[in-house]
Amino acid sequence: MTPALILLIFIAYTLMLFGVTFITARKANNQSFYIGNKVSPWYVVAYGMIGASLSGVTFMSVPGWVGETQFSYMMVAFGYFFGYVVIALVLLPLYYRLKLTSIYGYLEQRFGFWSYKTGAGFFIISRVLGASLRMFLVIHVLQIFVFDAWNIPFWVNVLIFIILIIIYTLKGGIRTIIWTDTLQTTFMLLAVVLSVYYISRELGAPVFSLLGDVFDSDMSRIVITDWDHPRHFIKQFFSGMFITITMTGLDQEMMQKNLSIKNLKDAQKNMFTFSTINLFVVFMFLVLGAFLVLYAAVEGVNVAMSDDLFPTIAFKHLGPTAGVVFLVGLISAAFPSADGALTSLTTSFSIDFLGLEKKTEMDERKKTRIRYSVHFAFAFIFFISILVFRQMNDRAIIDKLFTIAGYTYGPLLGLYTFGLFTHRSVNDKITPWIAIASPVICFVLSTFSEELLNGYRFGFEMLVVNGFLTFMGLLIFSHRPVSKPSA
Repeated sequence: MTPALILLIFIAYTLMLFGVTFITARKANNQSFYIGNKVSPWYVVAYGMIGASLSGVTFMSVPGWVGETQFSYMMVAFGYFFGYVVIALVLLPLYYRLKLTSIYGYLEQRFGFWSYKTGAGFFIISRVLGASLRMFLVIHVLQIFVFDAWNIPFWVNVLIFIILIIIYTLKGGIRTIIWTDTLQTTFMLLAVVLSVYYISRELGAPVFSLLGDVFDSDMSRIVITDWDHPRHFIKQFFSGMFITITMTGLDQEMMQKNLSIKNLKDAQKNMFTFSTINLFVVFMFLVLGAFLVLYAAVEGVNVAMSDDLFPTIAFKHLGPTAGVVFLVGLISAAFPSADGALTSLTTSFSIDFLGLEKKTEMDERKKTRIRYSVHFAFAFIFFISILVFRQMNDRAIIDKLFTIAGYTYGPLLGLYTFGLFTHRSVNDKITPWIAIASPVICFVLSTFSEELLNGYRFGFEMLVVNGFLTFMGLLIFSHRPVSKPSA
C-alpha cells in the first residue's frame, strides 16, 4: 500500500464520521452532550460499547501478545464478564437512583467535598493517560506507514488526529458518539473476520484447519498454574473482574453512555448483552493473533515489538486489500476511545470541578462557551501526553495501560467499595492523602516484590491490592456516623 492510498482511506473514513456528526449534532444542547437527552436506544449502546471498550489497544496489542502469553488473556475476559454483572446489578441501580450526570457525584453525597474531588481527579488522570496511550497506538502506525514517507514530523500527525476528534465531538458529545461507535464497531469486527480469511488464504489452508493447528499447539493455553507467574489464571480472572468494575463501572466515559439510556431496566439489558458478546469478540482477537503467529513463523516475519506484528503483516505481506481492511479496522477501533475520552473528561471537569450543572443562574450560552474551552484544553493535554508516550514506546501498549490502571483506578475502587459496603463516615480531608499513598505503596511493592515476597511477581492484580490499601486507609480514619437526635 502506498502512503497516499492509506491517507486517502483515512480521510474518506473521517468524512463518513463527519456525516454522522452532522445528522446527530443538530439542535444539540448541553444535556445532549452530557447524557444524550436520555433517549439512546439500549441495543445501540450495547453494540457500540464493543468498539469503545476494546479500542485500538485490543486491535493491535492482544493479537500481537498471543506469541508471548498464548490465550491466557481469555481468563481476563472471563473476569470481565463477571465484572459487568456487578456493574449491572450494583452500580447502575445506584447511579440511576441518584439521577447522576457525573458518577462521582455519589462520592460527594456519601463522603463529602474532598472525597468527591479526589475521585473525579483520579478519573481525569486515569482517562488522560489511558486515552493518550490508545491514541498513540494508532498515530504511531500512521506515522510509520504514511507520514515518515513524506518526512512529516510526528507532532503534525498528532495535531491532525486531535483536531479531527475535536471537530466531531465538540457539539454533539454523547449523542453523536452513541451512533459513531456503532459504525466503528461494525468496521472493526469486519476487519478481524476478513484478516483471518486473508491469512488463511495466503497460507493455503482453510480456517478450520488452521484452528486445529492452533488448538494443538501451546498457543491455545488459557490456564497458567504457576502461582508466582504474573498471569496465573486466578490472578487473571480477578484482575479482569476488578479492571472491568473500575475501568467501566467507575469510569465516567463508559457509564456516561449507559446513563444516556432512558431507564435502569434498559441500561441493564445493555450491560448483559454487551458482556456476553464481548467474550466472543475477545476470543476472535486471540484467534487472529494465533493466525498471525503462524503466518510469521511460515514466512519468517520478525518484528521488534509485538504491537507491530499485525500492521507489518497486513501492510507488507497480505496485499493491498488486506492492508485497507486493517487500516479501516484500526481507525474504527481507535476513534471510539479517543472521542469518548474527550467527551467524558469535558463532562467530568465541567460538572465535578466547575459545577456547571449546579449554576442555574448561568445562561446556557455561557455554559456552552465554558464547556468548549474545557474541551479544547483536554485536547491540548492529549497532544502533549501523546508526544511524551512517543519517548516511552518500549513494551506492549496494553501492558502499559493495565499497569497505569492498577495505580490510578485503585483508589476509586477503594472509595466506592467503602461507600457501598460500609455505613461508616470517613475523615473527608484525609481522603486525598490516602488515595495518593496507596499507589505509592503499590509501586514500591511492585518494584521489590521478588525480594520481599520470595519471588512473587505482581500482575494486573495490583489494582486489587491498591483498592484494598485505599479501603483500609479509609477504615482506619473512619468513624461511626453521627446519629441525629430523636424529635
